[in-house]
Amino acid sequence: MSCRLQHALLALALAVPATLYAGDYTYQQTTQITGGSLLHMMKTVGMFSSQARHIGDPIVSTIYLKDNRLANVSPDNIEIIDLDKETITQIDVQKKTYTVMTFAQMKQAIETANAQMQQQAAQQPAQPAASPDAQNVKASFDVKVRNTGAQKAISGLESSESIMTLMMTATDTQTQQSGSMAVTNDMWMVPEIPGYDQVRDFYKRFGEKMSDATIGLGFDFSKLLSQNPAAGQALNDMAGEMQKLKGVPILQVMRMGTTANGQPLPAASEAPLPPDASGNGPSAGQVAKAGISSMIPGHFGFGKKKDNPPDKSADQNSNGGQGQATSAILMETQIATSNFSSAPVDPSHFEIPPGYRLVQPPAPGTRP
Repeated sequence: MSCRLQHALLALALAVPATLYAGDYTYQQTTQITGGSLLHMMKTVGMFSSQARHIGDPIVSTIYLKDNRLANVSPDNIEIIDLDKETITQIDVQKKTYTVMTFAQMKQAIETANAQMQQQAAQQPAQPAASPDAQNVKASFDVKVRNTGAQKAISGLESSESIMTLMMTATDTQTQQSGSMAVTNDMWMVPEIPGYDQVRDFYKRFGEKMSDATIGLGFDFSKLLSQNPAAGQALNDMAGEMQKLKGVPILQVMRMGTTANGQPLPAASEAPLPPDASGNGPSAGQVAKAGISSMIPGHFGFGKKKDNPPDKSADQNSNGGQGQATSAILMETQIATSNFSSAPVDPSHFEIPPGYRLVQPPAPGTRP
């Protein structure tokens, strides 16, 4: 998962009302993939790819905010969001190239990609009778934030724990089988960091300009929701739950995965991964055997029938002989935020480096 997506997920966690406009502000984020079956898979193929070998290395990004511009600078990439020009500039430091996309073009690209996905689904051959018919699939969405009351000192700051869970569950109304894609974000919050309200306000106004209240998720979640009857209520619930987040997260451990029992993925503080957990977690084949498929739009996986619940005595992430796996952590990522500063920001951070070449953004559905 790129640091851009991690930063966008942080923006969701900070989606609380703000009224002031941005001035100058700087902070750093260190992002590292720390576990999950996908990390294990990438390490396995690391002997063939230098990029894969470094998939678990920490990435340090510096975020610069000045008035209506925000730059996210990492060693390999730079992203610049300009609210006045309504543009997003992506800079590839290795290739010395850059792309510029307007907010309108981005929204159009999202709509085009969504239409292509629907067209591809319509062109697929008819599914066997044993497979769930899309017309018989009922999707539901659930977002919860709970403040656990736990406290911990991090970098000399006293923080309290908030856990956000996001569940997207699909149920076959004929067989009552269900499967879920889940995200759990374990956040350690400090009550206040002077000046950080400017960051909240920037992302709030960015979301308003993009006409997407869920922009912080890093993908077009609102389009996915709009295809389902529970969409409106899910969006309202999300906005309400975000109000429970108080303060600034200085440490987050985010898990993405799948579940077959309708329960959220356990938070990192509730069920820490054992050493070398990336190698112990369920493989892609084991997940498939458990009946949990990738939950991309239009392709929900189905697990156990509701009238035959899994053995509660089995470990939730079991993949051995003690019972069938009820959940699989595909990726665990840690994000640490530090070095906050209200010092003046040099405008050069928002400029294209000399000698870099403008290229066209990749078309929807293609790799850069």
